[in-house]
Amino acid sequence: MLKLFMIISFRNYLNLSGICLQVLLDCWDIPILGVCLGHQALGYVHGAKVVHAPEPVHGRLSEVEHNGCRLFNDIPSGHDSGFKVVRYHSLVIDAESLPDELIPIAWTSSMDALSFIETQKSDFSLEYAVGYFSEKLKNGSYSPFSHSGKMQSVKVLMGIMHSTRPHYGVQFHPESIATCHGRQIFKNFREITEEYWLNSRPSFIKKRNFDCTACLQMPERLFTEVPGYQQLVNNGDGQLYSKASRSSLLQNSESNASCSGMVDMVSLLHPSAGVKYLKLKWKKFKQLAGKVGGAKNIFCELFGHHKAENTFWLDSSSIEKRRARFSFMGGKGGTLWKQLTFKLSERSDKTLKGSGFLSVEDAQGSTSSTFLDEGFLDFLKKELLSFCYDEKDYEGLPFDFHGGYIGYMGYSLKVECGASSNCHKSKTPDACFFFADNLVVIDHCSDDVYILSIKEECTSTTPWLDNTEQKLLSLKSSATEEGGESILRALRSSECQGSFMVDKSREEYIKDVDKCLEYIKDGESYELCLTTQMRKRIGEMDSLGLYLHLREKNPAPYAAWLNFSKENLCVCCSSPERFLRLDRNGILEAKPIKGTIARGATLEEDEQRKLQLQYSEKDQAENLMIVDLLRNDLGRVCEPGSVHVPHLMDVESYATVHTMVSTIRGKKRSDVSAVDCVRAAFPGGSMTGAPKLRSMELLDSIETSPRGIYSGSIGFFSYNQTFDLNIVIRTVVIHEGEASIGGGGAIVALSNPEDEYDEMILKTSAPARAVTEFL
Repeated sequence: MLKLFMIISFRNYLNLSGICLQVLLDCWDIPILGVCLGHQALGYVHGAKVVHAPEPVHGRLSEVEHNGCRLFNDIPSGHDSGFKVVRYHSLVIDAESLPDELIPIAWTSSMDALSFIETQKSDFSLEYAVGYFSEKLKNGSYSPFSHSGKMQSVKVLMGIMHSTRPHYGVQFHPESIATCHGRQIFKNFREITEEYWLNSRPSFIKKRNFDCTACLQMPERLFTEVPGYQQLVNNGDGQLYSKASRSSLLQNSESNASCSGMVDMVSLLHPSAGVKYLKLKWKKFKQLAGKVGGAKNIFCELFGHHKAENTFWLDSSSIEKRRARFSFMGGKGGTLWKQLTFKLSERSDKTLKGSGFLSVEDAQGSTSSTFLDEGFLDFLKKELLSFCYDEKDYEGLPFDFHGGYIGYMGYSLKVECGASSNCHKSKTPDACFFFADNLVVIDHCSDDVYILSIKEECTSTTPWLDNTEQKLLSLKSSATEEGGESILRALRSSECQGSFMVDKSREEYIKDVDKCLEYIKDGESYELCLTTQMRKRIGEMDSLGLYLHLREKNPAPYAAWLNFSKENLCVCCSSPERFLRLDRNGILEAKPIKGTIARGATLEEDEQRKLQLQYSEKDQAENLMIVDLLRNDLGRVCEPGSVHVPHLMDVESYATVHTMVSTIRGKKRSDVSAVDCVRAAFPGGSMTGAPKLRSMELLDSIETSPRGIYSGSIGFFSYNQTFDLNIVIRTVVIHEGEASIGGGGAIVALSNPEDEYDEMILKTSAPARAVTEFL
């Protein structure tokens, strides 16, 4: 039986031209559940007033009492009942303005919103925190909870229903990770829908003149069920060939060859590009890294000469538990090597959104340029889909990057991921990638070193593997105990002038924070990740030496060095944050950071600061909002029900700061590619705010300079459809003789403008200090 229903939640109730308001008016005979603004819209279309709430409540929880309405079947009610819900709103329905046809069904049961940790009072760590600060708690000098200090004087309407229509609304978010009984609410709404259609189906069909038997019909057999569909590949002429027919194309082909990603779609996506059959060769050297001076010495000896031009290093310089384990490094040299440089078009009309110019330099130095109408990510997707390989080639390798594209995506690529526009043109390319066909990999857990080389199947083997093996085995750890000291003694800048200058003064930045708070108060956003840049002229200098100094002073699990010499561009990144990873088993993982505090000078002060962060209501709200945002982003490309949060609001410690980190995982659907996953979540929500699209629009109107590489992602896209990308923070970008560092923070309703400026300075202090010390 056909059972139609709708769940409505949209971003701006003032947008009266939107379809959702018309749906609420016209679809009177279809079950509808309005969530948050959908709840407010339900009230609005029937004449209720939508007004400012007593205070904005975003990423915080309230206890709820209800009247026993069917929507709340089997859900407790009232104070201390366990029915706690997450709220994201600045506006509410004025309960006194409700028309007779709208019935109130739920309210907040207490006078104040709660932090997430406060709702977990049985947690051992909370008991420890209270015990640790017992003396401070007695005299009132310290509380583990950081509150807004505002108290609601009235209870807030949390739910309504229509008296004659199957329409319901809830002000809170039942889908949030921290809402209790959210699943039960959706189960109840489903049962309401089923019963409604059981009783109303004949009259509905008659009134709508609607043939339900013809609606939403699916093919008897989905294309993905065709036997062997994953072995279908494009032969370059728009034809599809099965695995079995491959022998007619290539002699000595292996019967177990498979193709990457959604290879059945290659001919539809990229009919002009031939398939590339790649072969991987690799060697392993057990426990070699420590014997030759570590990752730093290996990179400097193999790739650090000639200013380390056209080199890369994804550097896990902090390898503590549950952080990155492998480092990948390499440079120009292989026959498949090339560099992609993409710059968005300056034209901003919507028909060209995401389009731009791509320059490709090959291993011989030849360069070609083309205009990409569909943007860089579509090009990258087609490139990755064109690779075919034998999975047995990398059996035994404990990591997922076996060669492929390595580089960065700038923040401005957001226009290829749903953002409406870019207000600021980046001075650096919007994306730069090497195709790495030769690389060295270090396993920091076992100290093993791997060397890998890929080539097209019909080409001859290059001597790179043998040559690199000889270089590694000839290294002496005693030659350079610290690794790369000769480089560190190299050129310092002779043109360095003064200290870093921030694009926005303290007063200007605080005014920008106030603007954000106004937008939040008016319900335009829940959280806005405001940023700015600081800059310093440095002239010509040893950029690799600077990176080596930065990684020593501020080691990080997702650090990176990139040198695109043709662009006069170097990136020295010490990021602690993973954006998104897809492994060979199809598991997607995001690890957003929201919440940062400086480390203490003593052990006691350091522990106090760590707990202060963990129990900060503001930081919990920031983190929770981004967790829910990323659960939604991953849900767009993951199997239903697979998205989960194994770690929520953990505190991780680094050289200079403590950070609050959550982990979100899900199982990728079989009908989406690696690039589809990135497009669904880029830019990382921790750098935009929530809701993402509207927040990016607002930030574009507030910020006065391009973010460039900052706020984007650095990492790899392996030819086997895996990837691992960071969030570009704590990073020095050196371009055309200027060093720039981006910094900022999440603005929420609980933000203090002066504190937000101080947090921005804190986040830039480690890379800025590294530059000053090195120069």
